[in-house]
Amino acid sequence: QVQLVESGGGLVQPGGSLRLSCAASGSIFSINAMGWYRQAPGKQRELVARITSGGSTNYADSVKGRFTVSRNNAKNTLYLQMNSLKPEDTAVYYCNAAIFRVGADYWGQGTQVTVSS
Repeated sequence: QVQLVESGGGLVQPGGSLRLSCAASGSIFSINAMGWYRQAPGKQRELVARITSGGSTNYADSVKGRFTVSRNNAKNTLYLQMNSLKPEDTAVYYCNAAIFRVGADYWGQGTQVTVSS
């Protein structure tokens, strides 16, 4: 089992920045990849950014060049630095941890990000 707790969401003006954090606990040594997903009202949940245990990253085209995913292994924490935020980035952001061997996905409770003037 893996437990994930997100923090750092909030209200920000267009062009502003936010940093999301996701603290992981439990069977963290089994995690193969961690990522951020988001879900806007009336839309499906979508991948925003992901980082594997080997350090490889991938991003949604809509956030490339603006968002950066990173991790601090000593703190068991995943981050998402979001710059140049746009109104269309408004969504609930969820942290995800995947264990490939058993096909398991774990999710945090989500944190709201609202980009509005």
